[in-house]
Amino acid sequence: MILSVLPLWLSPWEIGIIVVLAFIVFGGKSIGKKLGGLVKGTGEGVKEFKKALKEDESKDEETKE
Repeated sequence: MILSVLPLWLSPWEIGIIVVLAFIVFGGKSIGKKLGGLVKGTGEGVKEFKKALKEDESKDEETKE
């Protein structure tokens, strides 16, 4: 029943207040490190996915020949 209490839509003001509170509680450097790690991990995942696709395509071409 907790979900019925939570708002489903947050206004820009509410989002701004949440962001400011997060900076106060966690600090800018801590949040930056965590977001940087998330972006880095996502980038590495995309590179690995593209590499796997290329390897799969090359295997398909080898089997056709």
